[in-house]
Amino acid sequence: MDWYFIAKYAHILCSTVLFGTGIGTAFQMVWAMHLARKDRVETVHSVASGVVIADWIFTTPAGFLQPATGLWLIWLQGWSLWESWLIVTYLLYIIALICWLPVVHLQIRIRELARDALQNGTPLPGHAWRLYHIWFALGWPAFIALMGVFWLMVTKPVLF
Repeated sequence: MDWYFIAKYAHILCSTVLFGTGIGTAFQMVWAMHLARKDRVETVHSVASGVVIADWIFTTPAGFLQPATGLWLIWLQGWSLWESWLIVTYLLYIIALICWLPVVHLQIRIRELARDALQNGTPLPGHAWRLYHIWFALGWPAFIALMGVFWLMVTKPVLF
């Protein structure tokens, strides 16, 4: 059995799920909030519910398996844990995690506010829009950080 192939396959699969789910759910949430401007609160509730579930089913496991498979690859390849490109990768991954953790809470709150608005027959409250703007702002550093991780994984440059 080729353990390197298995580790690399698992690592690539996790990165695909992590990044793909992230960008897919982000697009869906942005689109739903756009439709909310046209009084489509039910769409926000439905999409936010799906986004929260997708984060628990796909993003969370991939987010934990990604560093585990990365450490497995480091060990199999005999690299030092302190290679410069790996250190920057760890930092970028931590930035993405620090951004993602509050995003999960924000998505849950937006879903709850949309549910309440839907039940009361009212538009989304201003607080939901404030949470959405924070959510949107946190998405960019996470996205850029993960793009940096992809670049580092492919190029493995000596940085310092």
